[in-house]
Amino acid sequence: MRPLPFKPDGTGGLLYLRVTPGSARPEIGGLYTGADGRVSLQVKVRAQPEKGKANEAAIELLADAFGLPKRAFTITAGETDRLKTVRIAGNPTAIGQTLASLVQDHTP
Repeated sequence: MRPLPFKPDGTGGLLYLRVTPGSARPEIGGLYTGADGRVSLQVKVRAQPEKGKANEAAIELLADAFGLPKRAFTITAGETDRLKTVRIAGNPTAIGQTLASLVQDHTP
């Protein structure tokens, strides 16, 4: 199994995303490996990348998937890029387990 795009710490951790705006339907996909070898979680949203709408939609989708409030998620890097780093506040072990389950559900 490939490494997860999550770097845990004492208060949660950092999640690496690849957000695709303008998708036909919102969904969390599998893992994406960039040309630099960095692994990210694929997130597709309907919203367009204007005025932060795609970022908001990505946070809403993540909050639902992880069972956490939207305020637990903060974009720390890549605000205007497709590749983003999101800080998740919460139990790092539970976040890692949920992420592993999400990725497993979307791996052929």
